[in-house]
Amino acid sequence: MGLLDDKQIDEIAAWIASTAPAKTATAAPKAKEALTGGAKLFQEKTCWSCHGKDAKTPILPIYPNLTGLSKEYILNQMKDIKSGKRANGQSAAMKGVMGLVDDKQIEEIATWLATLK
Repeated sequence: MGLLDDKQIDEIAAWIASTAPAKTATAAPKAKEALTGGAKLFQEKTCWSCHGKDAKTPILPIYPNLTGLSKEYILNQMKDIKSGKRANGQSAAMKGVMGLVDDKQIEEIATWLATLK
């Protein structure tokens, strides 16, 4: 069993979904639409509420810093968490939130995160 039970995960996901997005810094334009979209989605889908407004200062030390990672790595992790393929302790908290994003949005978020250092 992970750090959180199913009820706790559902409560965290509900709280995250109810919070207002904060502004985040965007990276230098690269693929402008994807970067704008990814930065916006990072806010709208409340990723920032656990991983920090800058994606590198998470609220708890067990949550990962999302900067300095490759797009492929980020895509694989997000897709594996969403599908349930990856279901270890820390990823359990993300399972409910991943239901809020589709594959295109995952791609946009990963594209933007991969530009952050």
